[in-house]
Amino acid sequence: MKANECVYSMPYIVGEDARVLILGSMPGRESLAKQQYYANPRNQFWMIMYALFDKGYDQPSYEEKVGFIKRHRIALWDSIHYCVRKGSLDSAIKDEEPNDVAGLLNHNPEIKAIVFNGSKSFAVFKKFFKSVIPTTIDLLKMPSTSPTPSRYPKTLDEKINDWSKIKNYL
Repeated sequence: MKANECVYSMPYIVGEDARVLILGSMPGRESLAKQQYYANPRNQFWMIMYALFDKGYDQPSYEEKVGFIKRHRIALWDSIHYCVRKGSLDSAIKDEEPNDVAGLLNHNPEIKAIVFNGSKSFAVFKKFFKSVIPTTIDLLKMPSTSPTPSRYPKTLDEKINDWSKIKNYL
């Protein structure tokens, strides 16, 4: 096992007219190494996104994935800008510092919902931002798309059903 490492999140992805901001916690090692959100092939994020819009998921390139979410007015980022972590698990995150989510929202006033990809992202958001985000922005906590087993596991179909709530904001 590697010792604790200082890790930094990646730049946000946001296109014109973004309506939904999806916040993860901190990308895993594979995503950081490739500088691609949800790069672990076992992570279900991209399969879920494509399923929401009835599009087949035939291993598109990362550039195609980014274009896809931008066309669907979805932005991506993380709650955490910097942390100390051993490995890729959210449970190993320590000493986190937040990203400037409030600043991103100020520059993108069309965003009407923040969607949290898992519990850690939501917990960090509540700790740093809950009191400064306008009440006009809805907050939706979704089941994690991570391949790591959770306390309350859901099938892919159950996750797609839960995540489909974001379509109400697009």
